[in-house]
Amino acid sequence: MPTTKRIALVAHDNMKPALLAWIDTHKAHLRDQQLFATGTTGKLITKTLNSPVHCFESGPLGGDQQIGALICEGGLDMMIFFWDPLEAQPHDPDVKALLRLAAVWNIPMACNEATADYLIKSPLFSENYSPKAPDFSVYRARKVGA
Repeated sequence: MPTTKRIALVAHDNMKPALLAWIDTHKAHLRDQQLFATGTTGKLITKTLNSPVHCFESGPLGGDQQIGALICEGGLDMMIFFWDPLEAQPHDPDVKALLRLAAVWNIPMACNEATADYLIKSPLFSENYSPKAPDFSVYRARKVGA
């Protein structure tokens, strides 16, 4: 993981104000990073940081899946996802798939402000870091032999 991190920033509608407030607090840490976000969230982050953010589609329109694909391709170093645990989401299967992929591919992930603070204030945030790469050779062998 390079010193410049590739970070996905995602938030459900009710959590967007909290994510934007968190981003505003940590502007100095985030400005030099490569940022990715789902549609509406990305536009709001761009205004908050006055800095470019790569915007995917809105979450319900496939943005969560686009970020998931980026994770699978090794294109993200961490994800900050302020999801709303108190309200059902119409695209809940996509949300669960995204969270699952972050866990499967062993990228650091924060789902609330406290964990996001731990990630961004970790000494590893500003250093090169190589997380243990998952070994999926067993699964790939099954697929070939199926």
